[in-house]
Parts: sequence; C-alpha cells; structure tokens
Amino acid sequence: MVYWQFFLSFFKIGLFSYGGGFAMIPLIQKEIESHNWLTAHEFVNIIAVSEATPGPVAINSATFVGFKTAGFWGAFVSTLGVCLPSLIIVLILARIVDKFIDHPVVKGMLYGIRPVVISLVLLAAVFVAQTVLFTEQGVLGVDWISVIIVCLGFLGVMKYKLHPILLIFIAGVSGILFY
Repeated sequence: MVYWQFFLSFFKIGLFSYGGGFAMIPLIQKEIESHNWLTAHEFVNIIAVSEATPGPVAINSATFVGFKTAGFWGAFVSTLGVCLPSLIIVLILARIVDKFIDHPVVKGMLYGIRPVVISLVLLAAVFVAQTVLFTEQGVLGVDWISVIIVCLGFLGVMKYKLHPILLIFIAGVSGILFY
C-alpha cells in the first residue's frame, strides 16, 4: 500500500508542478508532511543531497524520499511517479506544440505561469532557510555557522562568479570542519 501512496503522491507532484525541480519542493514537502514520511530536517538533508548529486533535484528528491522511507522499491515507484507525467505530457505536446506556440492564449498562459514559478522557488528557499538557519542550538535560535556559509556562498556567486559545483564542495568541506 505504501508503494501505491508513493506512486500517487509523486505522480501528482510531477503532474501539477511547473517550473522544474525547485518549484516542486513545496509540493514534495506537503506530501511528505501529510503522510508523515520524514521530518523537516530529514527532508532538508534530502534536498541538500539532491542538489549535490547529478541529475534533476525533483527526481533525486523523489528517489531519496522513497528510498529513505521504503527502500529500493519505494525509490523506484517514487521516481517512476514523478517522471511519468512529464513523459506523457511531452509525448502529447510534442505533436501539437509547433501549431500553437505562437497562439496568443498559449503565450498569455505561459506569461501568467512564470510569476507563480518564482513564488514556488522562493517558498522552497524560505522553507530550507527556516529549517537550516533557525535551530534550538544556536544563539537566539540561529545557527550562525550556517548563516555565515550562506552569506559567503551568496558572495561567492554574486561577486566572484564561483561555479556552483565548487561552492557545493566548499560548503561540504565547511560542514565537515565546523560540524
């Protein structure tokens, strides 16, 4: 029964998510909370691992959630569930997209969806920030080491244009040293 729940939950996430893996994170979080599959900290760890490993964040997250909760078959059905809607939709749309891509209704719909995708990505960022930066262990409930790593990472990207893979590596080494 748990495999069926995984498949349906991740199929729904794959079907109704628009904007890529980061936009799926709030939906994945809601499904995990509603089924009590993982704690918030376990989910944030899965997002971190999903970001640090090759492949799309949503697929990696689905795979890790399934594996953490129900082993190999949980990972398999979760991954299948999140990938199948995209496969079906792409196969259908590939036939008709050329005919309608310049249609004003389609263009309007796409322009309307873009701001919502931004809000979903920001919501995912807020969730991760709350879980990672605010803990009972830090001063005033703030994990200052994580705050410093976030600020240095942001500075590294914005000012020094460091490659994301290098930043992930540096953050991993920092975690080993400070935690």
